[in-house]
Amino acid sequence: TIVEHRYPEIGKERPFATATLRKLIEDGHRLILWSVREGELLEQAVEWCKKRGVVFYAVNRDFEEDTPERNTSYSRKLKVQMFIDDRNVGGLPDWGAIYQIISKRITYDEYLAQQDDQHKKRRRLWPF
Repeated sequence: TIVEHRYPEIGKERPFATATLRKLIEDGHRLILWSVREGELLEQAVEWCKKRGVVFYAVNRDFEEDTPERNTSYSRKLKVQMFIDDRNVGGLPDWGAIYQIISKRITYDEYLAQQDDQHKKRRRLWPF
């Protein structure tokens, strides 16, 4: 989601991905990295993000203190308000759209409607 798919390597960053994540963290959002990566590959991904100023609230769990050892009913299902996922139905919006959706707490449909309204206001109608 943050980079182009090149698994197991870390691909090229998607435009504005880490800048958007840093802004969301600055705005007070607690971000969780949820990845299929494990072990060394996961450590590399976390370090890659950290070098770009993105430090996650938790990695592959709901909360740092929520570990399988402490919670015998450990579930891989996250208890979150929103997901940013490149396997989303319809694909991944650009990171500017993602920021607007999260910061304004609107749906993707509402975001698209706002964009359509703005486009209609900017469109000039010529008299001929």
